[in-house]
Amino acid sequence: MKKLILGAAMSVLLSTAAHAETVGVSMALFDDNFLTVLRNGMQDYAKTLDGVTLQIEDAQNDVAKQQSQIQNFIAAGVDAIVVNPVDTDATVAMSKIAADAGIPLVYVNREPVNVNELPDKQSFVASEEIVAGTLEAQEVCRLLGGKGKAVVMMGELSNQGARMRTKAVHDVMATDGCKGIEIVEEQTANWQRTQGADLVTNWLSSGLEFNAVIANNDEMAIGAAQALKAAGKDMKDYVVAGVDATQDALAAMEAGDLDVTVFQNAAGQGKGALDAALKIAKGESVEKKVYIPFELVTTENLKDYQSKN
Repeated sequence: MKKLILGAAMSVLLSTAAHAETVGVSMALFDDNFLTVLRNGMQDYAKTLDGVTLQIEDAQNDVAKQQSQIQNFIAAGVDAIVVNPVDTDATVAMSKIAADAGIPLVYVNREPVNVNELPDKQSFVASEEIVAGTLEAQEVCRLLGGKGKAVVMMGELSNQGARMRTKAVHDVMATDGCKGIEIVEEQTANWQRTQGADLVTNWLSSGLEFNAVIANNDEMAIGAAQALKAAGKDMKDYVVAGVDATQDALAAMEAGDLDVTVFQNAAGQGKGALDAALKIAKGESVEKKVYIPFELVTTENLKDYQSKN
């Protein structure tokens, strides 16, 4: 009887060990409000799963460091890898590294340039960037009544999300009803609040006239609002728009400094990426692209989003 019980116990232990899975996660940057929510969402979800361990690393916006992290994950024998890429142009090399090792790889939030040609056991989980830029620009157009002068602040030019959101803004402004809005300047502020503030300060100092700021993300939009207020501008004379619906952005909207943002479900993306990675590791099929919907946020529906992100 003792042998039978011991054998059953060993069977349970071996079964548990067989189902224990480790997922390596390389985040582009820890010091980012939106990515922090995404990372926390992934960690919180992992805690609800039996036998799942996350090994999360900060790439510190360094492509070489991120590639090294992926190689280290493979050497450590992880079951799957989740990557929030520093530079989406570098994803071809990352995909090859993981594919050669036979390790499942899921990109999250930032679209890899090879998304339509991802190798087997690889997927992409995010929200469709062109939709974010479209929702943002359409609301700006509505608030301006189809007439005005706008400046566009872009994220890192190497980032697919920045390029698609910016393209959407131009596409919307070329449509009937929005053609009266002229884009008078467009530059990158690299997703950063301080750079966004500096950029708007420089535009104001040069005498550039505009009445709308369309930013690829909330951090740059908040920086723009801070610069406008520091210059003594009345925020009622400007429309300021961003993307992500971070807590800081929603607070800025409540204060009257931000007019438009677009909810990007950070925690939902983190959960979706981890789900996809675990499914692939178990041999299950996953779509190459998994999209979490964007949602427009305005002063009218602000309260519906204050407990999110």
